Amino acid sequence: MKTAIVTGGLGFIGSNLIKTLTKNNYFIINIDRVTYSSNFKNIPCDIKNYKFYKLDINQQDKFKDILKKYHPNKIFNLAAETHVDRSIENPKNFIKSNILGVFSILESLKTYKEFSKKKIKLIHISTDEVYGDIKPGKKSLETDRYHPSSPYAASKASSDLLIYSYIRTYKIPAIITNCCNNYGPGQFPEKLVPTIIYNLIKDNNIPVYGTGKNIREWIYVDDHCDALLKISDKGILGEQYNIGSGTKLNNLEVVKKIIFLFKNIKNQHSKSKIVFVKDRPGHDVCYSLNSSKIKKKIKWNPKNNFELGMKKTIDWYIEKFSSSFFNKKNYGKRIGLIK
Repeated sequence: MKTAIVTGGLGFIGSNLIKTLTKNNYFIINIDRVTYSSNFKNIPCDIKNYKFYKLDINQQDKFKDILKKYHPNKIFNLAAETHVDRSIENPKNFIKSNILGVFSILESLKTYKEFSKKKIKLIHISTDEVYGDIKPGKKSLETDRYHPSSPYAASKASSDLLIYSYIRTYKIPAIITNCCNNYGPGQFPEKLVPTIIYNLIKDNNIPVYGTGKNIREWIYVDDHCDALLKISDKGILGEQYNIGSGTKLNNLEVVKKIIFLFKNIKNQHSKSKIVFVKDRPGHDVCYSLNSSKIKKKIKWNPKNNFELGMKKTIDWYIEKFSSSFFNKKNYGKRIGLIK
């Protein structure tokens, strides 16, 4: 049985990755600091071959101890602050988690590889936002220059570059992945898709930043996790892989599609209306990835189109929002505006 460490495993993508790894017969060590967006309910209560550690990845000595105890085959690093609006409001948290936290993991691996003969891979999960704003119709390649716009994107770009330096200088066995916008079960309600669904359930108005014309590429979280597993098996150390679905929509289109699907699923009229609100500072117009490398080299393709993935997502949120699955005290709170 292979052993994998998942950092940030109580979060949205991390918890879904744990479910994917469980189906593929992994022993899993989940390391999570337990922040506002962590949720123990994201992990199945009947999960087997699983161990949880409440730990900040900046606690380097304790992270080293876990490496020595379990000798993992793979480390999937998803521990990160991810919400752009929060990075505008408080960049310091993003520097600590996304840069210093990665530094701590790299330093731990640098020491670990000196005594362990067991092969290990670090899969670092990054974002398409490191490439920055691109013109509609263009696609970012793995070889493109980084040009981040937000403190969040800059912190992720910094961690990517730090990893590259450790790959070259210290021969750290790492792979970097850059994925487009994820949606699916378990995402904290501050993000666009669950915000839309929640407001539809509650008959609240749906806020859209600016004109709603900002374009993003969207992928169902299970497809992302499947790509991560395949990259961990077949990816080349030192390489970088874009993970995209090819589905590009502007925010207004996303809202309208979710409204349409929600009405069909609920079979009822919603009183919610779209309202345009003050835009986010530095809001990028377009992100889009060229994912030909992963498709050719890894033989991966997404299985869920936008409509199928979103139907699964809406069904899940309709069920969970009526329960105590999420702490609802942060619902609807606008953050990230420069005061």
